[in-house]
Amino acid sequence: MAGAVDASQASARRLGAPDAKNRTVLLDAAERLMADEGYAAVTSRRVAEQAGLKPQLVHYYFRTMDDLFLELFGRRAEQMLRHHQLALRSPQPLWALWELNTDAQGTAMTMEFIALANHRKTLRAEIARYAELYRTEQIKTITAAMARYDVPFDEFSPTVLMVLMTGATQVLVQEELLGVSAGHEETLQFAARWLTFLEGPRQLDPNWRHAAPE
Repeated sequence: MAGAVDASQASARRLGAPDAKNRTVLLDAAERLMADEGYAAVTSRRVAEQAGLKPQLVHYYFRTMDDLFLELFGRRAEQMLRHHQLALRSPQPLWALWELNTDAQGTAMTMEFIALANHRKTLRAEIARYAELYRTEQIKTITAAMARYDVPFDEFSPTVLMVLMTGATQVLVQEELLGVSAGHEETLQFAARWLTFLEGPRQLDPNWRHAAPE
């Protein structure tokens, strides 16, 4: 699977050992800060404080904050691409895909990265590259599912259906984060009816995202 951050570029930026425990601790700390307080809270001082390490270590492992953000985004991107591959192998891929797209925590983090990308061009380019990989995996999932259920595409292609599904789920999650709920229940019920019609009632293993790689 293609990495979200080009390996040669990443190795050129890194200073500390790539597998060092402190590197992971710093990335985990930055992710917690971004999730709890937004990207503006992710400074070298706050990251070090959250990690319980000296501030100098942040720039020992990451030459600049751009490098830290790129690696943090790349780590999440790899995880999401793996989740899409697991969804494709799931006995109920459409239910799995719906759950991925309506995950409030994941969408909130994506929104933070997109907001941050408005100020950091290198991150914006990486998000765009990842989004193409992400969309490709989504289309694979829905194409395989529709073939499995022998559903004809008389009106929409798998690509159009995936874009519509992604747009709808993003609106639902973003509005929920803002406290908007009008029309949500009806939309969720509509989606559940169609997913049940195609794949039956949801019967996914609660830990399906953590299945061992093949």
